Amino acid sequence: MRKRALPGLGLSLGFTLTYLAVIVVLPLAALVLKALQLGPAELWTLVTGERALASYRVTLTMAAAATLFCGLYGLLLAWILVRYEFPGRRLVDALVDLPFALPTAVAGLALTTLFAKNGWFGSVLEPLGLKVAYAPAGIAVAMAFTSVPFVVRTVQPVLEELDAEAEEAARMLGAGDLAIFGRVILPMVLPAWIAGCALAFARSLGEFGAIVFIAGNLPFETEVTSLLTFIRLEEFDYAGAASLACVMLLAAFVMLTATSWLQSRWLRFTGNP
Repeated sequence: MRKRALPGLGLSLGFTLTYLAVIVVLPLAALVLKALQLGPAELWTLVTGERALASYRVTLTMAAAATLFCGLYGLLLAWILVRYEFPGRRLVDALVDLPFALPTAVAGLALTTLFAKNGWFGSVLEPLGLKVAYAPAGIAVAMAFTSVPFVVRTVQPVLEELDAEAEEAARMLGAGDLAIFGRVILPMVLPAWIAGCALAFARSLGEFGAIVFIAGNLPFETEVTSLLTFIRLEEFDYAGAASLACVMLLAAFVMLTATSWLQSRWLRFTGNP
């Protein structure tokens, strides 16, 4: 019998499940239980208040805009990094991970400096009527900055593993570049791209540090749900903060579940395992 490098199933599974329970399940369960301390009527009033609904609208619309940008730009950037050789390629590849390592507060300060009225970008955009800092657009910019690596790092490995023979066969059969991309490459990349976009959207829903500096945090205008949750904590309204956090948790869970379902359906449709 071959000796395994890792411990047996019982020990490995027990350790991983214990770690998962302590780090993930217990904190989320405590959050939900805190919100459930409120009565149904009071809980519903908190999560459907006028200010809360406005924060949902701002958060969801800006997260959707940021995800759309991340999906298109991330796919393009991953394609360039995989398919082309150019000076500074390794540097660009390393810079993709910078938002992962950079504190979000630093990112928010940097973006605010650039897009403020007297900043490098803001001084050009605002005379044209395009206000970014202290406006909803700034929220989308901050979300996109922190979320785009999810798309790039999810799609890039799939592009690297694509079989070049399928593309060559399609080209020999007379297919053009657009047809090859749409009928050969895209079906293979699409599940990973959907997963990356879902992660970017979920990350955007919970973004706080970068947004708080650039958004201006005006209620009903540029106030996101994560900020409103923080305000409730500062007011010592722990139940109210927990209820808003549960709404964000539910939205992220629904998004990831729907994405997983779409991926499985697509793989089944294309005949991939």
